[in-house]
Amino acid sequence: MFNAMKMAAIAASLILVAALDARAADTASADDTARILAGMQPSADSPLMPLTKDPAWQHHARFLDGAFAQLEARQLAKVRAWADTNLAAPKPTMFYMFSGPDFLYANAFYGKASTYVLAALEPSGAMPDLLRLPRGSIGTALYNIEHSIGTILNFSFFITKHMKVDLHVGQVSGALPLLLVFMERSGKFIREVTPVMLDEGGGVHAGNEAARPNAPRGVRITFTGEEGGERTLYYFSTDLSNSGVKSSGFLKFCEGLAPANSLIKSASYLLHSGNFSAVRDFLLTNSATIIQDDSGVPLANYKSKAWRFFPFGRYAGPIGEFSGKYQQSYAELFRRAQPMDFGIGYRWRAYESNLLLAVRLAAEEAPSAEATTASTDTSAPAPSKPKPRKPKPPAPFGWPGFFWFR
Repeated sequence: MFNAMKMAAIAASLILVAALDARAADTASADDTARILAGMQPSADSPLMPLTKDPAWQHHARFLDGAFAQLEARQLAKVRAWADTNLAAPKPTMFYMFSGPDFLYANAFYGKASTYVLAALEPSGAMPDLLRLPRGSIGTALYNIEHSIGTILNFSFFITKHMKVDLHVGQVSGALPLLLVFMERSGKFIREVTPVMLDEGGGVHAGNEAARPNAPRGVRITFTGEEGGERTLYYFSTDLSNSGVKSSGFLKFCEGLAPANSLIKSASYLLHSGNFSAVRDFLLTNSATIIQDDSGVPLANYKSKAWRFFPFGRYAGPIGEFSGKYQQSYAELFRRAQPMDFGIGYRWRAYESNLLLAVRLAAEEAPSAEATTASTDTSAPAPSKPKPRKPKPPAPFGWPGFFWFR
């Protein structure tokens, strides 16, 4: 009888161990989940490997392989080369306001950053559990990803009104899945994904339960790259208007990481509005460099004695939707612009794009008032009154055919 009881106990232990092993096997790593979403093979022992046999995933993988190969040759390699040539000593932190889930260009411009802070209205969403998707639904989830990233693959920016629909569809939703796709396709290894929120003082707290109504919620992603060393990306879903940042704690959080390098592109000219003056003033105070297209900080808001300007490309004026945002001083500055071989922003064609690198001068480097007046370098010209002849309005903005639809 004793032997029978002993054997029963051993059998029960084996069953428990098997159950625990099965439960562990049902948990996919963050990196394997990201790789499946990015159309890349997960680790050989991943419980997600069976998904790679699905024809929908195989189509997704082929599509993204082709799309990112084109993007690398047409855009990203050129952006990285531009950054290597023109950014001498980047700071460890970069800020990217109005970013959406655009890690691609954050990494291309500031690939040496150790901390990335991205912020936009789009919700971050939860880490997808691909093992819990209903049978046969992976194809729909992957198609939604393809549709969501289509414009940035083609034109370097997201369309906000489309994102409001795309990022709320299905069980793989929010900005997080797109961030993971871009990070994997940028050669990163995802170590951990943690939901976070900010308190009023800018403190970071894991989780987002019982948060204040206007508390910035988001994710913290720790990752490594080919360069080695652990790095961090924060993405916060938050209102960047004056009323939104007044007590959210977001700018206090950013202040703790300053000075930083900043990127602004395709920002709907929001920083031209008085309703976004808090974020605009924050960037001007806490940035060592700012890379922007003309939708960023208006030239008139920079203090010419504190910044040196390096214009690239061609200022063709805003697209028709923002025709009232034409800047005469910007046009004058870009008469001395250096060429660039890639497109960026709303005017995404290379021969129409503009990019301004603004570098903050150290106090001892700031020119005197006399030198500023007499300068003929790339410092900003003094604001001038509009000329009698009204500038010719830019050509209407037209969308070329999208190539990502099946």
